[in-house]
Amino acid sequence: MPYDSPLPADDTLDPYSARVTQAFEAVGPAVVHILAEGQGRGTGSGVLYAPDGYLMTNSHVVSGASHISARLTDGRQFAATLIGDDPATDLAILRLEGNRFPYAQFGSSAHLRVGQLVVAIGNPLGFQATVTAGIVSALSRTLRSPAGRLIESVIQTDAALNPGNSGGALVDGWGRVIGINTAMIGQAQGLCFAIGIDTAIDVTMRLMRDGRVKRAVLGFAGQTIMLDARLSRGLRRASPTAVQIVEVIAGGAIDRAGLQKGDVILAVDEQAILSIDDLHRYLTAEVVGKSSVLTIMNKTGLQRIAVTPKADT
Repeated sequence: MPYDSPLPADDTLDPYSARVTQAFEAVGPAVVHILAEGQGRGTGSGVLYAPDGYLMTNSHVVSGASHISARLTDGRQFAATLIGDDPATDLAILRLEGNRFPYAQFGSSAHLRVGQLVVAIGNPLGFQATVTAGIVSALSRTLRSPAGRLIESVIQTDAALNPGNSGGALVDGWGRVIGINTAMIGQAQGLCFAIGIDTAIDVTMRLMRDGRVKRAVLGFAGQTIMLDARLSRGLRRASPTAVQIVEVIAGGAIDRAGLQKGDVILAVDEQAILSIDDLHRYLTAEVVGKSSVLTIMNKTGLQRIAVTPKADT
């Protein structure tokens, strides 16, 4: 049967293809192929975010490496120095020896919507500058890092990832990095994960300043949830979101205070907690050993409970 629909006379792309192509053209040159040598030889990806050679990658890509280098899409290869490493969020910062590097622009993972287009760029199985596309499948996932801790605010996507994509860029349709690709489920299809860029930026700033992330901990894992609309209005919250406890660690501050899985944290010291990132920003080294008051909601109603964060060891 003949194809009778008119074809464009030039190289005009359909809107979907145009978005994917634009995303790659904007970010692709800033995605590098990382070679890590130590007890073995590992590879992964990284994202340049500054012209003087600073880049983000996954901690597990460079962990234990005695020598690290990175290859750009134009074939140039540079030695890399580890600036900081945070296994708890599976993030690390490297710096290449050189300057005037291509670099990516960041978006915000806080404004993502389920179903929107995302593009993954990396080096799976050593195939450099590989692009896959998909959608945001879910938000506010938790993922256990190689260090054994839970990473919150993780993006789930069906953009295909393979070994070697780790540390690469998850990009929105406007060519902005909104996540750092970190994991896939080996026995499944279409279950891939990226660390939200808001979390990655916060960790990066701390690593560049201190070389490590100093934290206080309350001893639980949580996720951002939507509150009932009427409840949110009654509480006069700026956003209809809060943080729900999904796992309580035995012996931690939350456990000692008697809080349980399913309890919802609304505020700390009268400051509204709208997302897990708000809680992360609160849990700095400065609050270790200092009593704080959590406003929580559970089956018995609203309560205010004192907790004392411990140092993250």
